[in-house]
Amino acid sequence: MRRVAKVCEGTGQRVQKSVFECQVNEVQYEELERRLLAEIDEKEDNLRLYRLTEPTEIRVKQFGTFRSLDFEGPLIV
Repeated sequence: MRRVAKVCEGTGQRVQKSVFECQVNEVQYEELERRLLAEIDEKEDNLRLYRLTEPTEIRVKQFGTFRSLDFEGPLIV
């Protein structure tokens, strides 16, 4: 995922290890999404794009495989 980070670093700022903030217009957003998708393996990686200014139904886009925890079930460590 280092390649993904490099793309993000060129557009925005890192706020956590795998979290970046990028202030972009519509054209820049589409270009950033295209570049990021070119860097991931959708069978193995997970990429989430959160748009903070759009209507709620299109704020989050997710690509690739997502492995979430079941917070309602038992937690075994």
